[in-house]
Amino acid sequence: MSSIDRALSGDTLRFTLTEECAEARDPDLLARHGRNARTLVKEDGLRVTVVAVAAGGEIPEHQAEGPISVQVVEGSIRLRTPRDEHLMGVGALLTLPARVRHGVSSDGGGVFLLTVCHPVAAG
Repeated sequence: MSSIDRALSGDTLRFTLTEECAEARDPDLLARHGRNARTLVKEDGLRVTVVAVAAGGEIPEHQAEGPISVQVVEGSIRLRTPRDEHLMGVGALLTLPARVRHGVSSDGGGVFLLTVCHPVAAG
């Protein structure tokens, strides 16, 4: 069972990003794992997640089945794809199409808002 004790879907969800970022920056989790994530929305194929990366932390290369957007809201991150490397600071927004391999790291720490649009099976 999930440890999330808040609504992830519904008619209207409202968030304060500064508060969500503070929750994602949990110092114990960042010290143990180098990263932490806090899912805000999980509705049909839409996922919105606040992701914190510790100074020196890394998210290994992976891919999403749908297109993604990454918007930096605190600090800076480095997003790598097989073809490019993007140093992104506060306010930077980057999108990738589905199934593009990518990884994230941060020299000084950063927090970003990740939006993923997963394909939804026709039913």
